[in-house]
Amino acid sequence: MPDTASKLTSSPEWQALERQRQQQLAKPLTQLFAEDPNRATRYFIEGAGLSLDFSKNRITDDTLDDLLALARSCRLEDRRDALFRGDKVNSTEDRPALHTALRHPGGTAIMVDGVDVVAEVRKTLDRMETFVTSVLDQSRTGYSGKALTDVVSIGIGGSYLGPKLVSEALQPYWQEGMHCHFVANIDGTDICETLKRVNPETTLFLIQSKSFRTQETLENSAVARQWFLDHCGDESAIAKHFLAVTANVPAAEAFGIDADNVFPMWDWVGGRYSLWSAIGLPVALIVGMDNFRKLLAGAHAMDTHFQDAPLAQNLPVVMALLSVWYNNFWGANTHAILPYDHYLRSLPDHLQQLDMESNGKSVNEAGEPLGYETGPVIWGGTGSNGQHAYHQLIHQGTRLIPADFIIPLKTHNPVATHHADLFANCLSQARAMMTGKSLAEARSELKAEGLADAEVERLAHHKAIPGNKPSNLLIMEKVTPETVGALIALYEHRTFVQGVIWGVDSFDQWGVELGKQLGQGILPRLLGERGPSSDSDSSTNHLIDLFRSAGGL
Repeated sequence: MPDTASKLTSSPEWQALERQRQQQLAKPLTQLFAEDPNRATRYFIEGAGLSLDFSKNRITDDTLDDLLALARSCRLEDRRDALFRGDKVNSTEDRPALHTALRHPGGTAIMVDGVDVVAEVRKTLDRMETFVTSVLDQSRTGYSGKALTDVVSIGIGGSYLGPKLVSEALQPYWQEGMHCHFVANIDGTDICETLKRVNPETTLFLIQSKSFRTQETLENSAVARQWFLDHCGDESAIAKHFLAVTANVPAAEAFGIDADNVFPMWDWVGGRYSLWSAIGLPVALIVGMDNFRKLLAGAHAMDTHFQDAPLAQNLPVVMALLSVWYNNFWGANTHAILPYDHYLRSLPDHLQQLDMESNGKSVNEAGEPLGYETGPVIWGGTGSNGQHAYHQLIHQGTRLIPADFIIPLKTHNPVATHHADLFANCLSQARAMMTGKSLAEARSELKAEGLADAEVERLAHHKAIPGNKPSNLLIMEKVTPETVGALIALYEHRTFVQGVIWGVDSFDQWGVELGKQLGQGILPRLLGERGPSSDSDSSTNHLIDLFRSAGGL
């Protein structure tokens, strides 16, 4: 019986796209613009406060139609409805993936095992609001009666990347006198350097771990706890300074955290989708609960757009299909995220986990090996810094690297002509990717400089730039809680749509678990608690011996 992978690649929709690629090979993007004066406005769609210009892609109307036909053949609309309905779309763990319920405004019940999860979420948000208000109005203080001014969030993965991104993105909305710090790395330098910057009398620690068993989080939390006790000497003071967001309340209480200071996590929320829950407490504390609710509202607006907009005008759908187009038909195994806004500097890190942990799979939902590529490598950084670093590879390298440029029309910090300069850089980089510079243009430039013919020929090939490199341009009026929420939700849904096309479970991460399992066997040997193991390879055994002989502890 043919597997799902071969069904996909042998489908008429897939074959039509193979033919589309052959037709596009001989058509440069500049020609597509020349043939269609209205291309820029026709390939421009909007939703939830975001606008997408996808005109600089190697597509025609026929290509887009064939991509949409592929999506429909994979039952995208049915799968989308199942996601929002709370069906068990995480097939390997037999769970829903209801991060959308975390930002639902209420009024509609979503049932999981007989419980209305929307009602549960609303109760938790109310608890968060009570707590955040008490900290910000200083009715809740530290053990010595001083106001709480610093938040140290201890987590890793989704408990770290999302909240860190949003707290940085919303820095213009920070509450006066509040500061936020994030600790994730098991490298002791991370927690030690953070503790040097805070005062135990005025610091609140948030331990973020669904299971309350994550090694990095627990070890860093233990260091923070001991540091705190070394300064205050009173275990009862822990209740005033330590909170947990977890599904394992007994473990949090055993750590010394009062049950009233434990906020819930649910099995139907994956870590990389959890920032909308109480995992977002550091964000709420630093920007205030009103702004946190606006963040949720922006994400919900994108949820509504994803559910209701026709597929051809649907931002997550169009972006996902373009990603599939380049990944599977053009051999682009990498994708650049290029925010042209300093506040969005951590966006590539968050999207890296979101996309690569979700769709980094080699079997489909039925467990059958895939015969095609899935998730590309996601990377990037802020403009215009990257222009002086890795953009060279994008423009003249041998790899095809599609890019998403992201920029607000307005800045929070209007200094001289800086934002106009930034916007010009963003537009020029996207245009340079598209147009490139022909060999004839390079020769003409060099001749205009007065170079001899031999020198012109020597340099011209080095200055020629192929162009025809695709990009998207995402625009928002300004970086606000609403637009940040919509932006992150956009990429969440884009990731989901890709997974539907590829037939993978976008909500499990078994590859992450393997390293944790193996680490449990290696750590005791590094600590000298167990002798040599015949289960390990010779390289691992040798490196363990080197660590122990060097006194790595």
